[in-house]
Amino acid sequence: MWHDVRALNASASFLTAVTVLAALISGVWWLSQRPMFSLGSVTVESMYGIELKHVNELTVRNGVLGKIRGNFFTADLEQVRATFETVPWVRRATVRREWPNALVVEVEEHEALGTWGEDGRLLSVKGDVFTANVAETEDEQALPAFDGPVGSEKEVLARFNELRTAFAQVELVPQELSLSNRYAWTVRLDNGMSVALGREQDRNTLRKRVQRLVGVYPQLVARLQEGRIDTIDMRYPNGLALSSAALTVPLDATKPVKAAKKPKESPKHATPNKTTKQI
Repeated sequence: MWHDVRALNASASFLTAVTVLAALISGVWWLSQRPMFSLGSVTVESMYGIELKHVNELTVRNGVLGKIRGNFFTADLEQVRATFETVPWVRRATVRREWPNALVVEVEEHEALGTWGEDGRLLSVKGDVFTANVAETEDEQALPAFDGPVGSEKEVLARFNELRTAFAQVELVPQELSLSNRYAWTVRLDNGMSVALGREQDRNTLRKRVQRLVGVYPQLVARLQEGRIDTIDMRYPNGLALSSAALTVPLDATKPVKAAKKPKESPKHATPNKTTKQI
């Protein structure tokens, strides 16, 4: 008999606990649906305290707010984060709740270094390719142009930084850098000269070829005087080949080649003859 009484008491206690828990859950749910917990604001801040240049209130209102569902308790923070990371110029975002009805989003923006490929995308200083309005970049000069196979973005960025340092010795600046599908490198410099560097046979191939070019470049400029070098091919093991409108081939091959005088301005449809010379 006592056993039955204890069993009945245990069952009653269990039912009471379940009832209290259900009432508590119901109360919490009811409280969470009160208007005071509806999202009143979404604040956007810089992740590193750096002033945001491209993500502003208008961007948030037009591109994000309408996609956020729920209130302070029920908003899916992961979904909010993912939504912010679809906004142009946003590289990364984190989201947290702020009592009683706000969300705070910290944003890291892309910093554009140049363009990537032919479809208007941008390459960031961290090697990320992203889509944004090129006109919104703050660089007054034309951005460097990059291209390469899918997945080569960070490798192209690393080579660009190396080339920028190397060519600074002769006061030249890379303006274009491309890696072909066969993994051959070509760089165009700010003086209009295009340099074929070829494929990397080992980790020092490009460095040695660029050092060789930088070492001989002042002599090439001095010999050509006012003539501009159009292309240089550095794929030769012990030399180079170049083309320039300032180089002419004499009728008498026994006579030395002299730099041609600077030609007068020709009609737009005329194309100067170019001669390739291996050195």
